Amino acid sequence: MTRDLHEHLAEERDGAVAVLRVRREDKLGALSRSMLETLVTYLDELAHDDDVRVLVVTGTGRGFIAGADISEYDGVSHAAFDAYQRLGRAAFGKLAALPQPTIAAVNGYAFGGGFEVALACDLIVASTAARFALPEVKLGLLPGGGGTQRLARAIGVRATKELVMTGRAMRPDEAERRGLVSRVVDPDQLLPAALELAHALAERAPLAVREAKRLVDDGVEAPLGAAWTLEQRVLSALYASEDAREGIRAFIEKREPVFVGR
Repeated sequence: MTRDLHEHLAEERDGAVAVLRVRREDKLGALSRSMLETLVTYLDELAHDDDVRVLVVTGTGRGFIAGADISEYDGVSHAAFDAYQRLGRAAFGKLAALPQPTIAAVNGYAFGGGFEVALACDLIVASTAARFALPEVKLGLLPGGGGTQRLARAIGVRATKELVMTGRAMRPDEAERRGLVSRVVDPDQLLPAALELAHALAERAPLAVREAKRLVDDGVEAPLGAAWTLEQRVLSALYASEDAREGIRAFIEKREPVFVGR
């Protein structure tokens, strides 16, 4: 079942997996202010929706999200431009902070803000038609939605400098070599591959999956010793959960576990 969130945004549910689709083919999925406002509201609601265990974000046609709607930059005041950038940063930050794991199924152009959306997701599955770029330097600008920092943490400082300072597009095979993309598939296999991965995550113990996401995200920003301590605390808390008891019993009894998220 499809639920329209906005003229250009829709959500579909496939069991415990939500698929958020950008439907703006004439603009290659470019993000308008109203789309970003809708996205912020949607992500706030999704963060508290226990029925959804995984979110998949994808586009339509040749574009995943081809960045910001540049027409909304032209002639606006400096204050309005800054407000647009803060809105985008807030939306991408909420996507990154979702407790549920997220997968970007990149079907086409992921430029500027679109690349930042993909970088805010936990995993990326890419079509062979996908292209990734932070091309803002070609406008005399730079990324404003976290792209420079998330990309540097994903592929390293020097590789990020080269991509940001040239604005060149990266093909999916290069993105895969750099460890940015989990899988590259033919275009007609993109959503099936993303859903297969999403359902594999949804079948795991939800508490453990969510804590794994938080642990890795928080741990890479902390000193190694502090990250190890956090890892032990998380593990100890999980051991006290119903899901851990069920998982251990199921393993001993040689059956599939039934996880409830507690």
